[in-house]
Amino acid sequence: MLTALPLSALSLSALSPSAMAQSAADPTGATAQGDVAVTIYNNGQSLVQDDRQLPVTAGRNRIEFPDVSARIRPETVNLSGPGLAIVEQNFDYDLLSPDKLMDKAVGQEVTLLRTNPATGAETRERAKILAANGGIVLQIGSRIEVLRDDGLPVRVIFDRVPPNLRARPTLSVTVQADRGGTIPARLSYLTPNLGWTADYVALFDAAKGAMDMQGWVTLTNNTGTTFTDSKTILVAGDPANGGGRNNWWQTGSGAIDQAGTESGPRERLGDYYLYPLAARTTIANAQQKQVSFLDVKGAPARATYEYVNGWLGSSAEPMSASSVLKFSTSKEGGLGDQLPAGTIRVYMRDARGDPQFIGENSIDHTPMGSSMALRTGEAFDVKVRPTVEQRTRKGNARWETRMRYTLTNARSESVTIDLAQQGLWGDTRVTAQSLEGKRVSADRMEWSVPVPANGTVDLSVTFDSRY
Repeated sequence: MLTALPLSALSLSALSPSAMAQSAADPTGATAQGDVAVTIYNNGQSLVQDDRQLPVTAGRNRIEFPDVSARIRPETVNLSGPGLAIVEQNFDYDLLSPDKLMDKAVGQEVTLLRTNPATGAETRERAKILAANGGIVLQIGSRIEVLRDDGLPVRVIFDRVPPNLRARPTLSVTVQADRGGTIPARLSYLTPNLGWTADYVALFDAAKGAMDMQGWVTLTNNTGTTFTDSKTILVAGDPANGGGRNNWWQTGSGAIDQAGTESGPRERLGDYYLYPLAARTTIANAQQKQVSFLDVKGAPARATYEYVNGWLGSSAEPMSASSVLKFSTSKEGGLGDQLPAGTIRVYMRDARGDPQFIGENSIDHTPMGSSMALRTGEAFDVKVRPTVEQRTRKGNARWETRMRYTLTNARSESVTIDLAQQGLWGDTRVTAQSLEGKRVSADRMEWSVPVPANGTVDLSVTFDSRY
């Protein structure tokens, strides 16, 4: 059975000198960018500012800017320079590749170079490309031929590169120049697919009640373009991107127990914090790059347990409490910095002294001075069983609800479980409780319940609800 030879199996011959002249590719691999500065936001969008020296003549000039982002938002382009005014701009993003070259050559003539593997003899013949859809269909003289995988080496030689194909993403701008000469100009634009995230590694020492925290910035570039030796600033925050306001019901990660109110020396831009990289860096296309921005040793931290029960929540079997790591971002007794949104991965040393992963969770943008409660997983030996013991109607819009919470601890040391009852809507009062709790919000009560080693504790609470 004959099969069409995939284009990827073809050996693409070197272009003719005229075609090479038309190609925007630089054979040295050097970039056409000038002095580049990149401001990268959390939402995957970036501002690129590229300072170049432009040779122009007085009057109208067509200037090409290779090596812009392949994902450039053309409507955001701004070109500024003394005596320059933009007349028109075009963005050519149809990039040169064997597939594209063959597609654009449909209806045109090419040269086929076949090599006899036995003798090494080469034969050339002209062919017209009729189709390049799922296979290459050629007209050679009066016959129609499909390129087949018959074991014979075949090269296709193209006469030229189509004018609308570029080796690099290229922005062409027509400008009106007041005078001729070399003019310093700045090209700026927004591009998606260049973003950053924050990742944190915490090593927790339960015996010392402390942790070491390392913060990493991960840059990801999928713009199709490398930004060479660029000044880079990271912006922590969530600038609007045309999507409007967040819905009121959207919630965060829940890791912030209490938002901080401390200010620090870090540079701000409006409501955002700036994290400039200390040195210039090359952000290569299709690359992830990591840079350290936080390194704190021995910050106070403690492990605890937490269980949150919904209103009228009752379980037929004990449920695991959450393992929680509590710490602060305060200047005194904490991490001493603002934390960009990201993921914190927590490790502890085992009996052999080797760090082992114990869980991870995300955090939102966190002000300095915040109290943090990071849920890292579900406890194996610490359980809670909530039970609605009795619910009695006391009137038209009044109910009395008696709850019992059974807390168990199979560990060889005592633990404290932070138990929360949510959903206290309306006028809900606590009329009886076996352990004093506190009302932390209109719809939430909390109790810190000590549970002895290998022990059980029952907490009883009566709620009086008026609707």
